[in-house]
Amino acid sequence: MLVDLHGLDGPVDGDHLAGQGVPIVQPPGGHAVYLDARAFLPHIPCEQFPGVALAVELYLEGGIRSCEIGTLMLGEHAKMDLVRLAIPRRTYTQSHIDYVVEIILDVYSRRERIRGLEITYQAPFLRHFTARFRRLGAMSA
Repeated sequence: MLVDLHGLDGPVDGDHLAGQGVPIVQPPGGHAVYLDARAFLPHIPCEQFPGVALAVELYLEGGIRSCEIGTLMLGEHAKMDLVRLAIPRRTYTQSHIDYVVEIILDVYSRRERIRGLEITYQAPFLRHFTARFRRLGAMSA
């Protein structure tokens, strides 16, 4: 399925990620693609912020900026942990989107090695804007 993401001239292959097993919210499109971080990183419990862990990996691996919408933002009320990949109107070319897909697939291929996070600082309100984290130790075998 080819999806035109919010006015892009070139369509984005929304099924390419899903076809590779990457869990995304269906259908993709509109103004963003959402990765399902809980399904992407099932070994990371919600209290270890799988959405933030995935957003960090995407940034460290490829400089991809994203937004966590889940446990960090909504606390115990979060029903999902999503990573939002916004697609600004008429800003990115197909090669930009292809690069993002390549990085996501690379991170997905080594997802078992990604560890959870714990908060080292949070503001009393709107913690998702100013929180600081530390990566938790290696996973036990």
